[in-house]
Amino acid sequence: MIHQLTYKRAEQPWEFEQIYRLNYETFVEEIPQHQQSDTRLLVDKFNDENTYFIAVSQDQVLHGMLAIRDQRPFSLDSKLENLDALIPPARSMCEVRLLSVKQGVRNGVVLMGLLTQLYEYLLVMGYDLVLISGILNQQKLYRHIGFIPFGPVVGSGEASFQPMYLKRENIQIPGSILPEEIVSFLPGPVELPESVNAALSRPAVSHRSPGFLKKLNDIKSKLCALSKANYAEVLTGSGTLANDVITAHLSLLGQKGLILSNGEFGERLIDHAKRFSLDFEICRKDWGDAFEPPAVERLLKSDPNIRWLFMVHCESSTGMLNPLTEIQALCDAYQVKLCVDVISALGNVDLDLRGVYMASATSSKGIGSYCGLGIVFYNTLLPPSAGRLPRSLDLHKFHEESGVPYTLSSNLVEALYTALTTIDYDKRRQTLSEVSHKLREDLKALGLPPLTSGSHAAAAILTIPLPEAVSSLHLGDYLKYKGFLISYESAYLVRRNWIQVCLMGDLKPERAAALAEVIKTYVKQRAELVISKENSAV
Repeated sequence: MIHQLTYKRAEQPWEFEQIYRLNYETFVEEIPQHQQSDTRLLVDKFNDENTYFIAVSQDQVLHGMLAIRDQRPFSLDSKLENLDALIPPARSMCEVRLLSVKQGVRNGVVLMGLLTQLYEYLLVMGYDLVLISGILNQQKLYRHIGFIPFGPVVGSGEASFQPMYLKRENIQIPGSILPEEIVSFLPGPVELPESVNAALSRPAVSHRSPGFLKKLNDIKSKLCALSKANYAEVLTGSGTLANDVITAHLSLLGQKGLILSNGEFGERLIDHAKRFSLDFEICRKDWGDAFEPPAVERLLKSDPNIRWLFMVHCESSTGMLNPLTEIQALCDAYQVKLCVDVISALGNVDLDLRGVYMASATSSKGIGSYCGLGIVFYNTLLPPSAGRLPRSLDLHKFHEESGVPYTLSSNLVEALYTALTTIDYDKRRQTLSEVSHKLREDLKALGLPPLTSGSHAAAAILTIPLPEAVSSLHLGDYLKYKGFLISYESAYLVRRNWIQVCLMGDLKPERAAALAEVIKTYVKQRAELVISKENSAV
């Protein structure tokens, strides 16, 4: 039985001596691939280019080793014609040059430990593809891990091997070596208090019952108190539906508008408006740049036909908090109806929506409930649409029928009610400010400052541009493997090599500190491995 094995990168002379001895036992005595020698040591011809990971016991006995190399030509280059035509394209690849587990301990434990080291190494160093010459009688095991065979068998006799590749995203890591607790720093779905989780599972009730209608009315009152708006309607759908509702009502005005965009969700407002064939101008800033109210005023002043303005308050793609108060003052001065996407702001920011025409939000994110309910705020009663809007987008219909013209999930309503009645949003915002400040300082110390800072920074969202040498996909996968879920797979993040840490869920400061430590470990490991490779090359 193996007790307390340590998996690590080989660095000490005694470790390398045992690597060479295990090499000899495996690839000379067991698999007759090399000639015998009196030393019973086998040093790989690419030894200086290899990075070795090993499994050793407390008494300094080697139980297994794995060697990785990233310099062409690979072993398979000399065995297969036109290797690149047989494998998927990859930005960066490496080969498992050697893989061996000592006889007597081949029960899968050591191999899984070594493959875990391989997986971490792939993520830290940024490799997308791994090549290996797999032993024929171990094909089932290799496939279980995620390797895919390609090309003909190479070698002969007992030294026959199947060429195989492993894509980073396909590697299968057993659940037994994954962290027990998964911590979410996603923008949604967010981590929720247990009280909200319990509320969702209560028995469903009719959306026409008096008890349900009273609870929904209480929800709307609490939402209005939180936002300072006069009216709120709750709809089945997401924040995207809420923005469709606003755009639909703007289409009834028949007037020209202005849309502000400095991120992904500003661009989506433009798409909403195009789909309703609205007449509008666009004021764009680079992603991460703040709007300057004087520039917006010049646009309003130069075109008196602009009668409405649509903007995102908390641009979650960049972590930018756009200047709502200043834009509201301009709209008041020029008698322009202001519409605002506050999807990522509600619950995370102290809002005052008294002057807006309409605003969109959701039951998730900073509100702390399940996604699935869209919210629309407004301050003056809206006239009938005279059948010009789809029924599901007509707010007059909702107001006319006490907020429930159609089916509304009592389970989602119960969860939202629980969140609004149990979460202290003032206290949460204070905690959010403290946790965000500390995490920003930790990231800056690692050379990874968030994109936005100062008064324009949204406390709940940290968008982090990465150096070109560090892949956002690999760092995101590494954090997921370590038990931390962040946002990194959205197309707009991938294109820019950004990651995003969101503090919208049930906040626990110690978890943010743990996340910073894991990122620190990643940065440190990468620096050490890069330096080690550079020294080996010299």
